[in-house]
Amino acid sequence: MPLSEPARSATDWQTELRCDDAALDELAEEWDVLAARCRSATPFQAVGWQASWWRAYGRPGALRVVLVRREGVLVGAVALHRTRTGTLTGLGGGLIDYTDVLLDDEHAAEAASRLAAALPVRRPWQALELREVRAGSAAHLLYAAWTGRRHQLADSVCQYLPAVPMEQLMTRLPGRTAQRSRAKQRKLADTGVEARRVPAAEAGAAMADLLRLHALQWQSRRVTPEHLSEHFRAHLVESTGRLARSGQAVVYRYYLGGELMAVDLLMLCPRLAGLYLYGAHPGLRERLDIAGLLFGTSLQEAVQAGVPELSLMRGEEPYKERWRPDRERNLRLLLGPRRCAVRLTLRLAVVRSRVALAPHLRGPVRRLRALLRR
Repeated sequence: MPLSEPARSATDWQTELRCDDAALDELAEEWDVLAARCRSATPFQAVGWQASWWRAYGRPGALRVVLVRREGVLVGAVALHRTRTGTLTGLGGGLIDYTDVLLDDEHAAEAASRLAAALPVRRPWQALELREVRAGSAAHLLYAAWTGRRHQLADSVCQYLPAVPMEQLMTRLPGRTAQRSRAKQRKLADTGVEARRVPAAEAGAAMADLLRLHALQWQSRRVTPEHLSEHFRAHLVESTGRLARSGQAVVYRYYLGGELMAVDLLMLCPRLAGLYLYGAHPGLRERLDIAGLLFGTSLQEAVQAGVPELSLMRGEEPYKERWRPDRERNLRLLLGPRRCAVRLTLRLAVVRSRVALAPHLRGPVRRLRALLRR
């Protein structure tokens, strides 16, 4: 569905809104070419991830893909999901740690302006919500170019380690913590845990083992329910296979005494390496430092790939804190029309009320979970 263009440079710039469910598959080649020219893009913006997520979770007729071309070349793009309430959101839902739009670095400012003008957010009942936007993302250029109402709110905390060899990482730790960590690393070496890099062609199939071990790992604790669903399994198998073939994902299997004990999935892009998901047999947790094991191979991959940092993704779990990571909070961006932004106002009220209630609910929720585990 072509959109009207400003008179200036109309022959050089074109915008398009696609609402067909096949859009991402048909755009695959030029989409990933654009992603490679966008320095802030992560594997979550790759067409392999986005199209796979849409197949597993998308609602027919609810896809909105906004495109910007300059002289026929794709220089800006974003894929959005229209929820049942009418709000547009980025693809991925709660499964992604970084949301972004794609803008060609060479034409980022103008492409952001064109993309903002093409967004289908002009009516009172329309709004756009982008969760988990990291500092420095292309989405901030879109936000700056937006001429309607807009709001920024705090979102999840992500944590980062410098991508350096493990021994160098130890220098960040206090003396006694570093000493204990070195002892755990020696124990890993002494026990003979074997890390095998899974060939890219087999990476998707390895997700069945990862999810099986992930379920075992959490069987006596609260597991994320979505990780046990068939939708998630199908999405993870397809997306991991596609990302691995393009060099944006690496999978490791870990063996002890010939038995498969753990599997992890690492995502790779020029900006970072990200430890997305892992599964480990409960027996391994009782014997070894799993975080040290996984971080060790992840750091090796990151160093070899030449990326500057290892992302521990969202969450503030104790096993991450031990490594003294740097902390950075993602943002939630909300955009609405300039006048009578009913949907935006309602969404903003809901989000703010949830944030205000969260501290008061944590205690009762923890107590309820403890009772249910008895």
